[in-house]
Amino acid sequence: MADINFNIDESSQEKRRVISTGNSEIDKKMGGGIPAGSLILIEGQSDSGKSVLTQQLMWGSLYDGFNVVLYTTENTIKSFTRQMTSLSLDISDFLLLGKLRIYEIKASRSQLSPSKVFTLLLADLEDRGGSSLIVVDSLTTFITHSSIEETMTYFEICKHYCDRGMTVITVVNSYAFGEADLGRVRSMCDAHLSLRNEEIGDRMIKVLEVAKIRGADMQTGNIVSFDVEPMLGMKIIPVSKVSV
Repeated sequence: MADINFNIDESSQEKRRVISTGNSEIDKKMGGGIPAGSLILIEGQSDSGKSVLTQQLMWGSLYDGFNVVLYTTENTIKSFTRQMTSLSLDISDFLLLGKLRIYEIKASRSQLSPSKVFTLLLADLEDRGGSSLIVVDSLTTFITHSSIEETMTYFEICKHYCDRGMTVITVVNSYAFGEADLGRVRSMCDAHLSLRNEEIGDRMIKVLEVAKIRGADMQTGNIVSFDVEPMLGMKIIPVSKVSV
């Protein structure tokens, strides 16, 4: 099935839309949602909830009528579908209708250099001008083995696509960058969501820091504690319960 090409009126309308998790409580913490056309960085520790947050954003976007393309080094199509179902986020209809497309990047088996992977990925994005939301989960392996110049070039070209109306989410583990390099990438992105694990008493919780969202309707800079519950997905933990 061919990609959908938006006409001018539709493109203008889309720029006023937001990327939503489909959960009003979480969206409120993210300034009301991330404006479409943003370059988004989701980074954090291992097992801190990066993929779950990304899946929520994909889910909300699909239900808001966006087309979504996922490039994944973390899952197969089958395992991704199973993960979404475990969070009560059934995506089977979107897959059948071509509203969601999933492409596997075989990082562990790839004989390609990081620069070649970046080149092929960006070339594929160029051909997906009609897709509303692009998700890359994750680029950790390739960024770890590439130069900062190659990494910055990737983000610069993604930013160019976003200026044309595409929304791009890149997910990466924080350890893939040096602190100075991470600062450079953060500054280029329109939205930066950082996740970490924290131990409170005898309880381990996940923490989302909404570092910045350019163009958000409401205040950002929020810090959100949450759990991931089967059949419920992300569930915000009130501060009073975190401190117990």
